[in-house]
Amino acid sequence: MGKTKHNGPIKLDTSWKPSMWASLVPMGLGKVKPHHIRDTVKVIYENRDNLAYAYRILTQGVCDGCALGVSGLSDQTLKGAHLCTTRLNVLRLNTMPAIDPKWLENVEEMRKLSSADLRKLGRIPYPLSRKPGENRFARISWNEALNRIASKIRGISPKQLAFFLTSRGITNEVYYTAAKVARFLGTNNIDNSSRICHSPSKTALKRSLGIGASSCNYQDWIGTDVLVFWGSVPANNQPVSTKYMYAAKKAGTKIILINPYREPAMEKYWIPSIPDSALFGTKIVDDFYQVNIGGDIAFMNGVMKIWFEMEEAERGAALDHDFLAHHANGLDELKAHVLAQDWAALEKSAGTSRERMKEFAVLLARAKSGVFVWSMGLTQHRFGTDNISQVANLAILRGFIGRKHCGVMPIRGHSGVQGSGEMGADPFSLPGGDFDEKSWSRLEKIWGFSIPKWQGDIVGVSLENALLPNGHERKTRLFYTSGGNFLETMPDPSYMKKCLENVELRVHQDIIFNTSTLVDAKEEVIVLPAMTRYEQPGGGTSTSTERMVYFSAEVEGPRIGEARAEWEIYVDLACRVDPKRKHLIQFSSAQEIREEIALANPNYDGIQHLKKRGDVFQWGGAWLCEDGVCPTPDGRANLIPIELPELQRPNGQFFVTTRRGKQFNSMVYSERDPFNDADRYDVLIHPEDAKSLHIREGEPIVVYNQFGTFQGKAKYADTLQGNIQVYWPEGNVLIPKGVYEKYAGIPEYNTTVKVEKADRFTAGKDLKYAEKRVEDLEVDVG
Repeated sequence: MGKTKHNGPIKLDTSWKPSMWASLVPMGLGKVKPHHIRDTVKVIYENRDNLAYAYRILTQGVCDGCALGVSGLSDQTLKGAHLCTTRLNVLRLNTMPAIDPKWLENVEEMRKLSSADLRKLGRIPYPLSRKPGENRFARISWNEALNRIASKIRGISPKQLAFFLTSRGITNEVYYTAAKVARFLGTNNIDNSSRICHSPSKTALKRSLGIGASSCNYQDWIGTDVLVFWGSVPANNQPVSTKYMYAAKKAGTKIILINPYREPAMEKYWIPSIPDSALFGTKIVDDFYQVNIGGDIAFMNGVMKIWFEMEEAERGAALDHDFLAHHANGLDELKAHVLAQDWAALEKSAGTSRERMKEFAVLLARAKSGVFVWSMGLTQHRFGTDNISQVANLAILRGFIGRKHCGVMPIRGHSGVQGSGEMGADPFSLPGGDFDEKSWSRLEKIWGFSIPKWQGDIVGVSLENALLPNGHERKTRLFYTSGGNFLETMPDPSYMKKCLENVELRVHQDIIFNTSTLVDAKEEVIVLPAMTRYEQPGGGTSTSTERMVYFSAEVEGPRIGEARAEWEIYVDLACRVDPKRKHLIQFSSAQEIREEIALANPNYDGIQHLKKRGDVFQWGGAWLCEDGVCPTPDGRANLIPIELPELQRPNGQFFVTTRRGKQFNSMVYSERDPFNDADRYDVLIHPEDAKSLHIREGEPIVVYNQFGTFQGKAKYADTLQGNIQVYWPEGNVLIPKGVYEKYAGIPEYNTTVKVEKADRFTAGKDLKYAEKRVEDLEVDVG
């Protein structure tokens, strides 16, 4: 897609610059901040029984945390060693011993444990089975386990079978094999964890620019005029990226955060591997623009409205007319749509003033280059795809596409998830293409078997389909999940539990237990022990946010019981389901899978040459849409008018969204957020909002709506008034079930709530209950 190649890591300027310092107090003593040294010591202690193996994983493997793409201790952005506590926290998953068998004898005791406690019990050592009502997991052989699953698959319709793959260290080889096996078995019900994080990014970028990934590199942050983070806190979720931001600041880049909450992690950060930052911290963000939860579309429409007004006064004052003339469609339609917007409506929806929108608009208009980065603050909405198309609109209008220091970047929080859809583990895509006739024809020639042509379901719908009546053609009767914990990642946990319980046979292919594993199934739960990426024979690959495909070699070390490589399990199962056609699905090695990936997905031509530690290539070149040429049917970008979403917030209610603390996905590593000292049940609320409700900081409060009730404590924070935040997954009880974005299928993770003091809420509830009882009595007597 692009002719320019990435030149590899550049040297980091570590000269001291006091104007960037966050504090003159050495090492931020007494301040609320991460304690990297203490956390590192803790990790060393946790891995004390396997330190040599842990060291080899860190120095030889590709990070199984976020998707920055650190291989060993190096990456392709900056020279030097890179290590963060997120990666260190995940490390124990790879080095822990097998679970003590005594725990398998008492499921009720396991159910008393949190997912964090279950995780600490150890690895799953061998296949297990548990039927309804049984209080123990019974050990079974691999033959028994796979034969039972195969028998069930043969006895149901392919539309009643669904697969899901998380991003927990899963490699491209596993994603690809699962995608192929699903179609071999006749189902398109296969999904991955991007469904609950970045699925709208791919959908929006495809329609706006014809691409499904970041158009640029991390190096483009360093020296761009403006670096904008939208609903993204990489200092928390991708800590190594703080080095990139440090380098960008040194190069003169202005860094902007647009978010309802003034994130402390992005305001000041102590980068442990840079001496002056480790001592005095670094001021990262130059300006914060606080918008309503869900108010980003209005904010961006306001910015564009100002641009078009600037253009009326002076042509070229805001838009890149040369880029638009040669490389974009839809300018006139977008202009008419934006100029028709009412300022009062824009300000109300955005939650910020016209003046602030103008400040941002002028900043971008004067910039010659810009990179826009976003995460789940934009995607986890019922209008997530429209949010991202708005970001693309801004980039297109300014010509920030297809050149150095410019681009759009959905920053990934998980190491393998970029490759999941590109490998076809997705109901809307196949390896190297969309789910369409062109891809069917191409892949059927490579695979040698027919691909089912019906549209598969997203994972949320597959789980809900377990509640369909018996005999329904799409009732999910077998759900096969590789990792994942739906009780903690999906809205409305009690409803998810009901869905899981109504599946006849549930298969959990994983390395550890979590709370979902312990939920009953109607007939049986089968647990299969999986290898980590570092145990996979022949190594494996993963794709980073910037489209770097890294080879992670098998790391010498202890192995767990009967755990198997995940791709081997899928192949073995498929062969048992349909032994007459097993020659069409068999692979003898991971290398053989990579050879086929290079054929099935032309962008990945080169993956077959990755064979040793440190091997890497970037598909698509340094910049997608280089020189403005997009992989759309006409080669041009598409400007798309976006309507304001309906954001109904009745008087006295608040917008609420979920946030992350010290955690990796739903795996929580500390009860306290190291950046603001909040605990998991603190509710971040603006002091003026709290005072209007006569709520003091630290006071017990209840957050509630028609979907659920959350009991926590008030934590004063610099959130935009009218907006509160709760921690995820604890706050999922407030989120409505079954609300999915219409284009990409991501669940809605935002809603409106009431907030009351705990004692007032309880008194009010008792009063309503008493009143209802009296009313019922009157009806009965009358």
